[in-house]
Amino acid sequence: MKRRNFLKSSIASTLILENSIDKRQNFKLNLKMEASKLLFFQTNWGFEGNLDSFCSKVKKEGYDGIEIWWPNSKNEQDELAVCLGKYDLKIGFLCGGSQNNAKLHFETFKNALDAATSWQIKPQYINCHSGRDFFSYEENQKFIEYTTKKALETNILICHETHRGRMLFAAHITKHFIDKNPDLKLTLDISHWCNVHESLLDDQPENVLAALERTHHIHARIGHQEGPQVN
Repeated sequence: MKRRNFLKSSIASTLILENSIDKRQNFKLNLKMEASKLLFFQTNWGFEGNLDSFCSKVKKEGYDGIEIWWPNSKNEQDELAVCLGKYDLKIGFLCGGSQNNAKLHFETFKNALDAATSWQIKPQYINCHSGRDFFSYEENQKFIEYTTKKALETNILICHETHRGRMLFAAHITKHFIDKNPDLKLTLDISHWCNVHESLLDDQPENVLAALERTHHIHARIGHQEGPQVN
C-alpha cells in the first residue's frame, strides 16, 4: 500500500473511532470528512537527498504535493519550479522567523510570506511558524493581523501552526487568540500540546474543540501517551 493511501485510511479510521468515543462521553465532535477533497503533502524534514530525488519519491508514494520551507535563493526557487512541474506536484510553504527580537522576527516572517504569496506558482497553502511563546500578546497578534490581510489579498490559505516555542504553543493560549481573531486559521499539530500540557487534553475539551473548528491543515504523527512524538 502506498503511504498516501495508508494515511488516508488511517485518518478515516481515527475519525470513526473518535466519534464513537465522544458519544460515550457525551462529548460530540462534529467532523465531516470528504475523502475525495483531502490532499496529502510530504515534508522534506530529515530527507538527506536532493530536491529532485525527494520529489521523485514523493510522487512514487502517491502524495499530492510537498511541504517545504520557502527557499530564499533564486536558484533554489528555480529548481523547485522545475521539480514541481516534472513530477506534477502541488506545493505548500512554511514561513517563519527565528529571532529573539520581536521586530526583527516579524520582518523576517513578513518578507518570506510576501515572497511566497507572490511566487510564480501559487501554493495550496502557507503554514506559518509565527511568533514566539515569550513574545507579548500584542507582538504575536501582529502576525495574525498581517496574514489575515495577506490571505484576503491573495486568496491563499494561510494557517498558523500549533507548535512548541511559537505563539500557539498551548491549548489555552490558542483559545485566547481564537476568541480574539475570527479569521484565524490553524495548522493543528496537536502532539505539541500533549507535550506542553503532559496530558491527552481530555481535561480541556472546549479548547480542543475550538481549535478543531479553525483547523484547515494538520500535521499527522504517531505516538503514545508518554511519547506523543515518536522519532
